[in-house]
Amino acid sequence: MSESDLVSGLRAGSEDAFDRLIKVHGGRMLAVAKRFLRNEDDARDAVQDAFISIFRSVGNFEGTSQLATWIHRIAVNAALMKLRSLNRQAQEESIEPLLPQFRADGHQVASSVPWRGADETLQEKELRRIVRDAIEKLPESYRVVLLLRDIEELTPEETAHSLGITRTAVKVRLHRGRQALRTLLDPHLRERP
Repeated sequence: MSESDLVSGLRAGSEDAFDRLIKVHGGRMLAVAKRFLRNEDDARDAVQDAFISIFRSVGNFEGTSQLATWIHRIAVNAALMKLRSLNRQAQEESIEPLLPQFRADGHQVASSVPWRGADETLQEKELRRIVRDAIEKLPESYRVVLLLRDIEELTPEETAHSLGITRTAVKVRLHRGRQALRTLLDPHLRERP
């Protein structure tokens, strides 16, 4: 089934087209939702919400982008909406313990040191797991900005719009999130003497 046939089928309310949509795009949508939501059930709920949104708004799909791109964006937005509803119930932890500490003279208490061959090492399965785990340890508001900017590759403007915050807040959270991520990864990537 071609992309245009799939879109036509979805617009016509075809169950076959909707089944095809789920089969082709469901796994990727769940992977996207899992990056934002820490709980499998919450990620599945977000994907279900995304499918409902796709079904309701497929008539508005103009075809100026690929269907997969449009679906991906809906999945990200559904995950963010689910995250917002969950965040209303929880208090976020502080990022301060993860940030570099500075002396009165402005120098870092523990200076950053080079990491061992990070480019080659990132290919290792174990290190990918360590990086994913470190990202998961970031406080929610910093983790989400980092995911949107560095993984989903949204612009600062798109990120700000998606989260309902200012562009400056995106830049600050991204910078602090990256600093905190470095602190979390440092024990694993430091060059050994």
